[in-house]
Order: sequence, then structure tokens, then C-alpha cells
Amino acid sequence: MLATWTPEQELNQVRQRSGADMKRKLKWYDLIALGLGGMLGVGVFVTTGSVAHHQSGPSVFISYIIAGISALLSSLCYTEFAVQIPAAGGAFSYLRLTFGEFIGYFAGANILMEYVFSNAAVSRSFTEYLSFAFGENDPNVWRVEVHGLPKDYNMLDFPAVALILLLTLCLCHSTKESSILNFIMTVFHVIFFGFIIVTGYCNGSAKNLVSPKGLAPFGVRGVVNGAAKVYFSYIGYDSASTLAEEIKDPSKNLPIGIVGSVLVTTVLYCLMALSLCMMAPYNKISDKASFSIAFLEIGWKWASNVVGAGACLGIVASLLVAMLGQARYLCVIGRARLVPSWLATVHPSTGTPLNATLFLGFCTASIALFTELDIIIELVNIGTLSVFYLVANALIYHRYVITTRHTPPLHTLLFLILFSLSALGFSISWKFNQQWWGLPLFGGLMITVTTFFQQMVPGISNADNWYVPFMPWPAAVSIFLNVFLMTTLNLLSFQRFAIWACFITIFYVLYGVHSTYQAEQIEMGVIVNNEVNSTTSNPQTKVEVQML
Repeated sequence: MLATWTPEQELNQVRQRSGADMKRKLKWYDLIALGLGGMLGVGVFVTTGSVAHHQSGPSVFISYIIAGISALLSSLCYTEFAVQIPAAGGAFSYLRLTFGEFIGYFAGANILMEYVFSNAAVSRSFTEYLSFAFGENDPNVWRVEVHGLPKDYNMLDFPAVALILLLTLCLCHSTKESSILNFIMTVFHVIFFGFIIVTGYCNGSAKNLVSPKGLAPFGVRGVVNGAAKVYFSYIGYDSASTLAEEIKDPSKNLPIGIVGSVLVTTVLYCLMALSLCMMAPYNKISDKASFSIAFLEIGWKWASNVVGAGACLGIVASLLVAMLGQARYLCVIGRARLVPSWLATVHPSTGTPLNATLFLGFCTASIALFTELDIIIELVNIGTLSVFYLVANALIYHRYVITTRHTPPLHTLLFLILFSLSALGFSISWKFNQQWWGLPLFGGLMITVTTFFQQMVPGISNADNWYVPFMPWPAAVSIFLNVFLMTTLNLLSFQRFAIWACFITIFYVLYGVHSTYQAEQIEMGVIVNNEVNSTTSNPQTKVEVQML
């Protein structure tokens, strides 16, 4: 469970279990387009209206800034790992190499849960906006209601299923062609964003930003709680790190692609959120298809149809990227034999993880048929934040213990434990608002232990590859923000997350441990047999060497 692999093993021995290699065809602009495509369609059209109406009010753009800072810091952690370990496994590979197999498996399972559930829910939003694109004002007009099923599971969405299956077939064909399709859609999508921003500012009113109850009608807590919800909007940038095996010159293209996509997305999110809140007071913004309905409210029915069509395009682009990433996660987990090995197969002609793509496409389509977005959005957020929290911890440990090789592990582990406990204490003090002294106490403790660690523990000097600057501060702030945002979620989210964590742990104990052990035993047997065969096939050479 605690056994770790080296980067050389991950990039060579483990990768060979997939058979054919993935093809390196992508460059930095492909990554930026994939990152933008993965994030833009999900967040703005799915979460902005609901968060503005119920949590943040007109200050929803500040919620996007807070979530964007957290996502940017997490993206820096991902980038350093991706440059050092250009494998397709993303957080799974990084954590398995740093903290051991079980932690890597736990993170990989949560990322897969995040992708499958969020893709299923977002595909249902595609149906809602598609109805507005064709002039229908009812978001459920193309869904089939089944009265025998529970509420929130009784609206069958066949257009969403069809979309998922179509994208699955596209991704089975080729990564590069899928990237080109995404690039074209993303260009049109950014132009479409510009249309919404300009028309929103021209036809909206700044008075709506402060009326009826001010810029932050739910207070600072509402803004922060909204940040935890809109973090769902940034799911997708980590997909770029899963493409590390398909990128030319990873040390150059990965930092530009991952960080650049997060920065551009944050700016566009803030402008879009301001545009929406200027077109309508926050208490009149709709939870569903909010941008289309906002244009209806100002009398622009034709623009409502255009927005519906553009939102559909953005959602398709985001689904394409997310489904691209989820298959690579499962492929690498299959290489480690933590799931059945046939999921790790890479098709020799297309260079894509065919079986993983088909399997996850089927799972996503099955969930999309029934499940509403509101049921799982907080579960997805808590899973994502927990993984990003682990990656930030892993970066500090990897940088100061594994890379430098002259720092005792205990010092770094002690720092990570103290900092995490301080962040948790600060977050709980904020959430319950009972012990005011907890905020300066735990906040000061976080700053103190980080400063002490930076001064006492040596870092990397004369680095050849790309590294996160000003360490350990970026990773430490990322740890704090992930813990802080997690504590703003409700109790039901933690209960559902605990059930999921128990399920994946049981699967690991009953299947994963035994499967990985058997795979290693078989590989050791093959290596021994090869050595024996090599020795017996050329005995003269061996004798000659001994005589020399």
C-alpha cells in the first residue's frame, strides 16, 4: 500500500503494459485550447446563475476570483509534476510516486468519479440550452418524465446520452483530430463569449450590481461559499496534465498550456459573471439556462436562441476535453493493475486508450440518462478539492525529500501535518464563527511554520527543468485554500464522500492489492527467465569475461 515507484519505472516499465505508446502530436496551443474548452463550457453556463441567486449575489465574480486563485496554485503544482513525470496518469501517477500506491489509487478513483459524474450532469445542461437554441422556453421539453422514479431521477435525457456516445466514438478515433475539433470549437466559443460580454454590458445596468441588497447580499460568507460551488467551473485544467505522454517537448509546452488556460479562463469567467449580473438583479437570475433566460428578460429573444446554441457548443467542447482526460486516468490506473488490465490497452493504429474510452463513455451515458446536476455537484467539488489538496502536499514532499535527497522525511512530514491542522483550525473557526481568536491564532501559526520551514529546509538550486517558484509558499497556500473551501460545503457532501471513500477502499483491499502483487510477481518471473536464457545462450562470453 505504501510502496512507491520511481519516475523511470513509471515512464518505462509501467507504460509498456499498455502495449503501443501514445503518439506525441500536441503543442502548447493545443493544451491552451484543450484547457479552455474543458473549463469554459462547464462553469459559466452551469453554476453561475445558481451561485449568484443563492450564495454570492452580484459578487459572484469575486467567488470566481477566489476559486481561480486556488485553481491557479493547484495548476502550478500539477505543472511541476507533469514536467518531471510526463506520464498520462496525472494526480494518480504523481501521488503514487510520492506517497505510495494506495494514496495514488484514492486520488485516481476520486478524479474518475469527478469526471464521470460531472460529465453526466453537464451533458444534461446541454439539453436545456439546446431547447432554447430551438426557441423552446421549457428546459425539460426534450426529456421524458417517468412517474415511477424518485424526484430528480425521473427525467430521462436521451439527447444527453446521444451526445456522450457520439463524443466517445470521436475520441476513440484519434487524439490529434479530437484536439483539432476542440480547437475550432474553442475559437468560436471565445468569440461567442465576447458577444455575451459586450451585449451584456451594453444592455445591462450597473445598478443591478448593487440592488436590491448591495454587491454582497449574503455577506463575505456567501462569497466564500459561492467560491466552493463555482470551483466546479475549473474542473478540466488537470486534463492537460493527463496528455503529458502526447505532448512534444513537455518541459516547455506543459507550463504554458496548463497555467495559461487557467489565467485566460478566470478572466473570462469574471467578465461573464459581471455581464449576467448587469442584465438582471441577482434575485431574478434563473438557476437553469440562466444566460438564455437573462436575454429573454431584456427582450432579446433572438439573442436567447444564439446564447443557447453557443452554450451547447461550449458544453460539447468541455465534455470532449473531460472525456479525453478521464480515459487516460483509467488507462494508467489499469497499467498499475489496480483495475482490470484490459482497460490499459492502447490501440496500435489510433494510439488512444480505446477500452478505457468506451467503458467510461458507457458509464457516463448511463448516469446522464437519470441524474440531475444539483444531486452531485457538491460531491464532485469535495472529491476534486481533496485530490488537489493531496497533490499540493505531494509537491512539497517530492521537492524537499525525493528530489533534493538530503532532507529527512520527518521534517517535511511534520511541517505538512502542522500546516494542515492549522488550516483546518482556521477553516472551522471561520465556518462556525464562535471563537474569534481562532482566526489570528491559526492564521499566524500557518505563516510561522511555513517561514520556519523555508528557512531551515534547503530547496533546489541550479534547477535544469521548470519548477514552481517561491516554494513552499504557492503549495502551502494551495493546501490552505483547498481545506478552506472544503469546509464551506455542507454535511451531506461529506457523508456522500465518506460512502464513496469506503467503497473504493473496499475495492482496493479485495482486488487492487492482489492484482498489483500478481502483476509484479509475473514481471519478476519474466525478468529472471530472460536473464537465465541470456546466460545459457552465450556461455562462452560469460567464461571469457570471468577469465579477463
